Amino acid sequence: MSFKDYYNQEIRKKLMTELKIKSLMAVPNVIKIAVNVGAGEAVVNKNVLEKIQEQVTTITGQKSVITKAHRSVSAFKIRKGLPIGVKATLRGKKMLIFLEKLVKIIIPRLKDFRGIAETSIDSGGNLNIGFPEQTIFPEIDFDKIDKTRGLQVTIVTNARNKIRGKKLFEALGIPFKNSKSQISRPKGDRPLDENPK
Repeated sequence: MSFKDYYNQEIRKKLMTELKIKSLMAVPNVIKIAVNVGAGEAVVNKNVLEKIQEQVTTITGQKSVITKAHRSVSAFKIRKGLPIGVKATLRGKKMLIFLEKLVKIIIPRLKDFRGIAETSIDSGGNLNIGFPEQTIFPEIDFDKIDKTRGLQVTIVTNARNKIRGKKLFEALGIPFKNSKSQISRPKGDRPLDENPK
C-alpha cells in the first residue's frame, strides 16, 4: 500500500472515529507543506541565495523561490524588498512524498530526539518544525555544501484548532513529547518515489 492510499484509506478513517466526525469530507487534512530557509548573510553576500535555492530544490524535489523582506529592519541592515531567504511550497503528490520522507526518515534521524513539543502546533492546527541543519536530509551531500544552515518546515492543515491538528499529526506518525504516538508504517510499504511528476 502506498503512503497516499494509507493516508486516504487508513488515517482519515481513524480520524473520523477519534474525532467523532460523521462526514469524511470534514476530516482534517494536510493542505500544503512550506520549506523555508532564512539567509540574513545575503545582505552582504547575494550569491549565497543561489546555493540555498539549489539545496532547497534538491530537498523538496521542486523549484524553490527567493523571498524578500516585507519591512525594513535597521538593526540588521535589512531594507524592505531585499532578498533574504528561500522557500518552496509543496502540494499534491510532492507534498505527500515529502511528508512520508519527513515521518519515516528525517524525524527519526534527529539526534537525541524525544518528540516534538506541542507548542509547535499553532492555534490553527498547523505544525512548525525547525531543523538545525540541512544535512539531515539524505539528498544533501555534506562534502558539497558551503556551510550548514537551519531550515523551517511548516505543515499547513485545515484542522482549525490545536486539538484536531495534533490528532492528525499523531495519526500520521509524528511523535510528540509525552505522547505514545510512534512512526507508523503501512503494510506492504513500498520505497519512496524519488522522481515524482
